[in-house]
Amino acid sequence: MPELPEIEIVRRSLFKMVNKAKITNIKINNKNLRYKIPHRFSKQLIGEKILDISRRSKYLIFHFKKKKLLSHLGMSGKLLLFKEKSNTLLRTSFYYDLNILPQHNHIYFFLNNNLTIIYNDVRRFGFFKIFNNIELNQIPFLKKLGLEPFNKKFHLEYFKNFVKSRKKNIKNLLMDQTFVSGLGNIYVNEALFISKIHPLRKCNNLKKKEIIILISNIKKILRDSISKGGSSIKDFINSRGKSGNFQQYFRVYDKENKNCSRNSCRGLIKKIWISKRSSFYCSNCQK
Repeated sequence: MPELPEIEIVRRSLFKMVNKAKITNIKINNKNLRYKIPHRFSKQLIGEKILDISRRSKYLIFHFKKKKLLSHLGMSGKLLLFKEKSNTLLRTSFYYDLNILPQHNHIYFFLNNNLTIIYNDVRRFGFFKIFNNIELNQIPFLKKLGLEPFNKKFHLEYFKNFVKSRKKNIKNLLMDQTFVSGLGNIYVNEALFISKIHPLRKCNNLKKKEIIILISNIKKILRDSISKGGSSIKDFINSRGKSGNFQQYFRVYDKENKNCSRNSCRGLIKKIWISKRSSFYCSNCQK
């Protein structure tokens, strides 16, 4: 599943290409996504101009004059851009298969700038929902989300107050979207490694210095990933044709049985399962 950096790159890619464009037509090939596309979906959006594209956690939001279109890509969803004049397809999202199969193109958004946004999703776990005259923080999918990692309020005191009565391990805490939103398995693994914290450590047992370092490293690793184009576990290409390469800088994720990347450490990378998710850590330097 794409995480915060990948969705942010999709947002930036789309913003440069389709912001201020008007939707002239919509073609729906399959209404049966995670939530069924309603009958009036096309009628509500045709003629609307895209005024902005924002991101909240792993959600994309298309802003119109009085409407918002909320999108989630699910496990395998992709937003593609088709250039009519050059007959070329630009990939803008993280995805698992290397071949774009037309039979999985479920929605076409035709724009007045000769571009078409295509929603392609093999598993159909993604969705689109329209909200009228509503603030972002009132949208049901968004209102329970925790702070964004880059939020200035995501700091030591916030962390300590949240974990006061909680005994869950730090890996599960960081995966909890009501605590901090947008983090996923890859970046949690990497942040814990860089911070030298074992994924099974109890969150309420972390020392003040460890928390400060961890928060700093979470922000740093997300910024680094965005600057490097995201993590292309299989393939990720943004609308400008550039692929993500942050996976080349992984220190621990998917490195089972390899030597620790720290020169001063002789540990091996181990793999365990926490809440049915693969977790990687150094057997020596993560305490």
